[in-house]
Amino acid sequence: MFEWLNWFTDMQNTKPLALVLFFTCFVGIIAYVYLGKKRSKRFEEYRFIPLEDEADRNQEN
Repeated sequence: MFEWLNWFTDMQNTKPLALVLFFTCFVGIIAYVYLGKKRSKRFEEYRFIPLEDEADRNQEN
């Protein structure tokens, strides 16, 4: 019944499967970060956060 699980125990089968899985996750993360107009606008605003003073951020709130 669970003979198909033995397929995962063979390293020749597991390595390509892991490669495809991790590559798919990587492409998904890259697409999430770089696609979308709202997201890119928000990232443009966030890039100056390290340069702001704490007092400036408190005055905006």
